[in-house]
Amino acid sequence: MKISADLIALQDRLGYTFSKPELLRQSITHSSMSSPARSDNQRLEFLGDRVLGLVMSEALLLHDLEATEGVLAPRFNALVRKETCADVAREVDLGAALKLGRSEQMSGGRRKLALLGDAMEAVIAAVYIDGGFDAAKDLILRLWGTRIESVESDAKDAKTALQEWAQARGLEPPKYDQISRSGPDHAPVFTIEARLASGQTSTATAGSKRQAEQAAAKSLLDKLA
Repeated sequence: MKISADLIALQDRLGYTFSKPELLRQSITHSSMSSPARSDNQRLEFLGDRVLGLVMSEALLLHDLEATEGVLAPRFNALVRKETCADVAREVDLGAALKLGRSEQMSGGRRKLALLGDAMEAVIAAVYIDGGFDAAKDLILRLWGTRIESVESDAKDAKTALQEWAQARGLEPPKYDQISRSGPDHAPVFTIEARLASGQTSTATAGSKRQAEQAAAKSLLDKLA
């Protein structure tokens, strides 16, 4: 397979060179762009989620040899959740390389949390298939970087953290309003606004209300930091 300039650039940002670049192409191909001749990344996403989970489980055990399961579980969830995968995807500008259908491009698919998170998991699977577990582990640990060491502060989900922030300042709990819903029934896209009684707001878009609420809460927390 002749590799395109955008795939070469993405390989450089990932720090991994594929022996089978068609795997990388598949990993960034959304279902809106799939065809009989072009497979999408859904199956790779399924595998990548499991590879990421194994690597993070081991990394957390090695990082804190005395942590109990009750302590490790929220840390693990913080590291593998879709929001974190999307953050990592943004850092390597994965959105710029996504292969999207026209409708997804027009609706801002390159910035959507769900699409970015799914594609990041698919890229992990592509590296795993292409280079084996050690290659995938190296990729994950490099891209996740200091998140493993600092995960304690991120282990609490964003909605809980935002509510505690408001309560500590005598404010009412945050409110979450659905601004819009788009896309087909089998793949809806929600835009949610998080609002504090003090007037601060932030919006986020994701493939489920829960994910969009979490992303909006995190965005608002980042503004308040």
